[in-house]
Amino acid sequence: VQLLESGGGLVQPGGSLRLSCAASGIAFRFHNFQWHRQAPGNQREVVGSIASGGATNYADSVKGRFTISRDNAKSMVYLQMNNLKPEDTAVYYCAMPAGYRGPGTQVTVSS
Repeated sequence: VQLLESGGGLVQPGGSLRLSCAASGIAFRFHNFQWHRQAPGNQREVVGSIASGGATNYADSVKGRFTISRDNAKSMVYLQMNNLKPEDTAVYYCAMPAGYRGPGTQVTVSS
């Protein structure tokens, strides 16, 4: 199983970013996925999840600002982040409930 995130970067407060996660080595359409994040000195936080059928759940801290989606034909999972805040600064990881996780992509929200 391989998960590889992309799309991180530096963005100003109030801006948007779209993270992508390319998955391989699995029958993608049958699996649930999560997005995690971890800031220096903080515990890892589950940002949200998307089930195989497309149902989503989000942490209260990002609800209404972040949207998770998936493209089963491309084996891709996405995290659309809008109205970003400095406290969203973290390394973001694509993950699976079985414990697989990608190397992460840095998101920095700063003016």
